[in-house]
Amino acid sequence: MHPQLRLQGAQVPRRLQRGARQAQARLHPLPQATPQVVVIDPEVCLNFKRGKNPDGSPVVSDKCKKTCVEACGEKNAIDFTQKDELKEIKVGTIIVCTGFKTFDAGRVPAYGYGTYKNVYTALEIERLVNASGPTGGEVILREGKNPDGSPKTPKSIGIIHCVGSRDKKTNIWCSRVCCMYSMKLAHLLKEHTDAELYNFYIDMRTPGKGYEEFYNKLLEEGTHFIRGRVGEVTDWAMTPEEEGKLVIRVEDTLAGVVRRIPVDMVVLATGLEPQADAGDVRRLFNMSCGGDGWFLERHPKLAPVNTFTDGVFLAGCCQGPKDIPDTVAQAGAAAAEATVLIDRGYVEQEPNTAFILDQECSGCKSCIPLCPYTAILFDEERKKAYINEALCKGCGTCVGACPSSSIVQNLFEDSEIFSEIEGVLSYD
Repeated sequence: MHPQLRLQGAQVPRRLQRGARQAQARLHPLPQATPQVVVIDPEVCLNFKRGKNPDGSPVVSDKCKKTCVEACGEKNAIDFTQKDELKEIKVGTIIVCTGFKTFDAGRVPAYGYGTYKNVYTALEIERLVNASGPTGGEVILREGKNPDGSPKTPKSIGIIHCVGSRDKKTNIWCSRVCCMYSMKLAHLLKEHTDAELYNFYIDMRTPGKGYEEFYNKLLEEGTHFIRGRVGEVTDWAMTPEEEGKLVIRVEDTLAGVVRRIPVDMVVLATGLEPQADAGDVRRLFNMSCGGDGWFLERHPKLAPVNTFTDGVFLAGCCQGPKDIPDTVAQAGAAAAEATVLIDRGYVEQEPNTAFILDQECSGCKSCIPLCPYTAILFDEERKKAYINEALCKGCGTCVGACPSSSIVQNLFEDSEIFSEIEGVLSYD
């Protein structure tokens, strides 16, 4: 059965071409999209620019509609009346794989992104060297023409690592993928052009299988690696060789000098950041986030895909920056954990849950807002708090905070803790 084209609600991002080509109304979201279904961009399609009917459906132009409807060989494959739908689906487990967002290179104005047209991000270069990209794999400059008026090809390219990573002003963490994809782009640019390649790095991190060998291959190909953080990218020329070029000012820490390197094209290797709505997703699934915004797993070694909410698992870069092999491996682990839980049909609780002594509880409600798992409820008739053991994870926050000491935690009762302390103090 031929799947219908989703129109209303299928907001196809034109950012795939990174602004290098005007998007068509009918397109595949990306070459590797699964399933391979053509979608229609409502921001480009003329039918959706005519407004909406009172019921919210689009005002369709019959004259324009014939173009795609008649060209399609499948009957009823194109449906202009589809609208957004909200569906409630009951599930047993959830795998959170909300991914990441790339660092906005415009936040580092010293590198000139958005100011100089020949400053690109790594994703923009990825589209340029791709055969299905906007230029068919030809690497050309946005600004600059040959004497015959044809687009100019760069003769020198500088790739700046760690843009938005390992920097106290932006993000302090290492994004893990930047070194490898920078070297991959250097290799691809070497194949597509005759340009001189420069890689500006802080530390070269190539820990994966075959990564160090690839690094050595780049050295043999003649790529220049300059160790040091780039200070700025400017078009201010100080010598005739710098005229009409972008100049990269960098401290070469191995040579102990500040260098000015003129290039035709600058590529910014942007890092990875948590999604902007990570906090909302965390609250929705009652998960935890680290101080940097990535979702926290239950244990980095013993439970790397589990969260503190039973039945909710993590996969991919929402848990932290990682490359594709690590993402695939973690996704497989999360799927296995979810399948085991569904097949078993029940959830095993930890034995160290807390409970409340009714005769001691004063009903002050001070413990209720402190519980990170919303496991504490209040009985208005009895004026007593009580704990839902299915939600309690035994963190002990309420036990330590209760002013009347009416909350007790299994396996960690006061008498047991005091006995352990006495044993430690009496040890000679």
